[in-house]
Amino acid sequence: MKIIHVSAECYPIAKVGGLADVVGALPKYQNRIGNYATVIMPYYDTAYVEKAMTTIDFCYNLVVDQKTYFAEILSVDDPSLGYPLFLVRIADLTDRKEVYGYEDDPLRFVAFQRVALQWILQKNDLPNVVHCHDHHTGLIPFMMSHCEDFSALKDIPTVLSIHNAQYQGQFSHEMGGILPRFRESDLGLLDWGGMINPLAAAIKCAWRVNTVSPSYMEELMQKANGLEWLLNHESAKCVGILNGIDAETWNPATDTYLHKNYNIRTRQSGRKANKTALCDEFGLDASKPLFGFIGRLVWEKGSDILPAIIDQALQEYDVNVIVLGSGATEVESQLANLAIKYKGSYNAYIGYQERMSHQVYAGVDFLLMPSRVEPCGLNQMYALRYGCMPIVRSTGGLKDTVIDLGEEGGFGICHNDTSVGDVVYSIGRAVTHFKDQKKFKEIQKTMMQIEHSWEKSAQMYVSLYNKLKKEVK
Repeated sequence: MKIIHVSAECYPIAKVGGLADVVGALPKYQNRIGNYATVIMPYYDTAYVEKAMTTIDFCYNLVVDQKTYFAEILSVDDPSLGYPLFLVRIADLTDRKEVYGYEDDPLRFVAFQRVALQWILQKNDLPNVVHCHDHHTGLIPFMMSHCEDFSALKDIPTVLSIHNAQYQGQFSHEMGGILPRFRESDLGLLDWGGMINPLAAAIKCAWRVNTVSPSYMEELMQKANGLEWLLNHESAKCVGILNGIDAETWNPATDTYLHKNYNIRTRQSGRKANKTALCDEFGLDASKPLFGFIGRLVWEKGSDILPAIIDQALQEYDVNVIVLGSGATEVESQLANLAIKYKGSYNAYIGYQERMSHQVYAGVDFLLMPSRVEPCGLNQMYALRYGCMPIVRSTGGLKDTVIDLGEEGGFGICHNDTSVGDVVYSIGRAVTHFKDQKKFKEIQKTMMQIEHSWEKSAQMYVSLYNKLKKEVK
């Protein structure tokens, strides 16, 4: 099975969120079970790309609104990735430091998709499936099936993975000229709410649509930022497939970012050493229950109430809290001020460090995830792998992966609402469980034994591709 993954992010090349982790792992595991999966993504001016050894695989002059952009596709020589990687470098468009956040993002990502399809078009050995990830690649199914330039690709199945339906990439019909030619009668396939909506177009045109957890698919049928009717209408081709994690990258026994490595047998001494190192770094007391938050400081993650949660929890309980993240300026400021108010009990790193994130999973006792929206969530899976108990709101993938301690076989703490009261109450439950150290350490053992690697998920995707292959005329 020949698979091409098209994505705006891929770890370790360029990462903003969980999308990068998924695209950086799924093709590797698909290749291990006998497939040939590749990744094509935009070229960014990142530290990885700067050091990468590349060769030019394809060149193309892209004409958009009578302006010509020189594009080249670079093949990356890095066997450690586990899959062939190709970078689309378009002069003055993709060769920038940031992945997102530019005014011309619609043009940047449409240009990327068009060049990627031109590259596929000239290949002697066409793929069996093109797997698109989120709205940044959402116009590919439309272009493959309804644009004359790519008519040779119309019988290749396309799959859309929705990692987060909150972001849809809408832009005005006045910018329609950035697309390749298509029949005016097909305009409705692009339109949603009076705008060109790449995510909606992909839902309409892709052969299959999946979300990154079964529960998130169910939730989107009820609340999908305006796409509810469309998803219900297309429900026959929709499925939820739970993400996995890269069990090699996220392995406390071999993780080079950790102060001390450990496995299930040595978890107590290993986690104690990492907790002590983490508390030393943040100026905290390693003898107290330690809670952590890792993530973007955005509304979807519940970060707007995070300062109030921390404030109330530190008043009610003798605990320590660490935050690692960045995002909303107001939230960043509030979190920074709390570090002054609760010096010795709370601290924050405003920003993101890969090393520090690994150390947090290995050092904190509990991970806070008060998410309003969590399509799958990888943080709770990383936490479990490292023996850190997740405290989650039961939504999306969190609902699919964390069982409350009050239920049979439970190993985490769940609450129903993203509210200060619910989260602080859950912190209180955690403190109670922490006091029974013998039982708590047994639960840590249970958590570390839970299997969330990509093997199962990778096979589910391949099974989906095989079904589509049979549908090809």
